[in-house]
Amino acid sequence: MRRFTGDTLLLATHNPGKLEEMTHLLAPYGITVTSAKDHNLPEPAETGTLFVENARIKAHAAAKATGLPALSDDSGIEIDALGKAPGVYTADWAETPTGRDFTMAMTRAHDALEAKSAPFPRTARFCCTLVLAWPDGHDEVFPGVMEGQVVWPMRGNQGHGYDPIFQPEGYDITFGEMDRWEKNRISHRADAFRKLVTIFERG
Repeated sequence: MRRFTGDTLLLATHNPGKLEEMTHLLAPYGITVTSAKDHNLPEPAETGTLFVENARIKAHAAAKATGLPALSDDSGIEIDALGKAPGVYTADWAETPTGRDFTMAMTRAHDALEAKSAPFPRTARFCCTLVLAWPDGHDEVFPGVMEGQVVWPMRGNQGHGYDPIFQPEGYDITFGEMDRWEKNRISHRADAFRKLVTIFERG
């Protein structure tokens, strides 16, 4: 594994929440984090069919454009009874002409499960793949998962996306009902982050 030895990292996102989260995570390592938005980078087309493919597209595009090491992530939910859909199309299921509607997306998932008479528990997982790319084309990949099941009706107004229908393994509440700090501690993204930070450890 290639170590990260610099002090500045570009986060290939225009999402201020992700920037805040990563800045907080990397503060103990003395790393300054900037975003794609800070560099006025366009968002590349995510044409991959796997999380790792889309994460690589974003990370390499940002690293090539700026000459900085770049970190990106791609994440979503896989529902086993739906052939692991929506997967990389997790956000696409929520797209409408006026913005994203995740209530619509969750209803679509539930209706598809009902149409198949899918057995219970309706196992699913949240996935997150982080890719750190260097300007020379090298990259390192850090996958994270949180196993669980999808439930109905929707429960809770915490979190975002599909959180109100995802009940993580070992819990009787959904991500939508869970304290954000508890969710951040156990989530798919936390799993990937724990693997990522080993690359920044000095010495």
